Amino acid sequence: MDQSKGRRLTPANARVALAGYSSDGQKEVTPSRYRVSLPVSDLRRAPGGARDRQLLWGEAFDVLEIHDGWAFGIAARDGYVGYIEEADLDPDHEVTHLISARATHLYPRDDFKTEAVTSLSFGSQVRVVDERKKFMEIEGGLFVPKAHIRPVDRPFSDPVTIAQLFFGTPYLWGGNSAFGIDCSGLAQAGLLACGVACPGDSDMQMGLGAPVTGAYQRGDLLFWKGHVALCVDPEVMIHANAHHMAVAYEPIERAISRIEAQGDGGLLAARRL
Repeated sequence: MDQSKGRRLTPANARVALAGYSSDGQKEVTPSRYRVSLPVSDLRRAPGGARDRQLLWGEAFDVLEIHDGWAFGIAARDGYVGYIEEADLDPDHEVTHLISARATHLYPRDDFKTEAVTSLSFGSQVRVVDERKKFMEIEGGLFVPKAHIRPVDRPFSDPVTIAQLFFGTPYLWGGNSAFGIDCSGLAQAGLLACGVACPGDSDMQMGLGAPVTGAYQRGDLLFWKGHVALCVDPEVMIHANAHHMAVAYEPIERAISRIEAQGDGGLLAARRL
């Protein structure tokens, strides 16, 4: 997924701007940090406009302005700029753990037989306040299985392993969750979980690492116009794609031929972190 880079990374609109970014007389403001309060919230290019990306439960959003029910600001994870509905945000609070399973459920009690309140995707962030035998209680009095969370200060080590968690997830343009994800969302999920800074869209991700020389290795990133995949090994890649409408494995050489044959061009770059 790629678009106009300037709009996505410039923290300014017609009324306000982050200090140092005012170019047309906008009011310069200091951001206020909020946290997403829904399982998934769309980050839009304009109020009520098209979805650019998504933020997950507990992720930080630095708000520059709230106007007519929309918060304009910056996603703390990668600097992506856009609009989130004001109702999707809570005031900032501490987070201690992230969801480490592909998805999990939140329960009203520490009992898996009770009816779940909602579901969270991998990468969602929570604050643990108490520990039970098989559950952790999080802020708000809800419970998450211990097996599904991990301290935020314990990054994973292999981005491909994280991408493989999403195998079979439905393809969703601009998606960032286990309920729907696109190619750049998949790559970002893997890299961020391993403590590697990663922008939100594939054209910006193409600047990561260094050019690949020799055979592909696990973790290499392959780029086409508007598309990115991760190498599982020298011959197979994993990617979220509209051909399969899911996160799928595909032989690398077959994918290169298929993508070029369908009119989307040849491989543009291969990058190694």
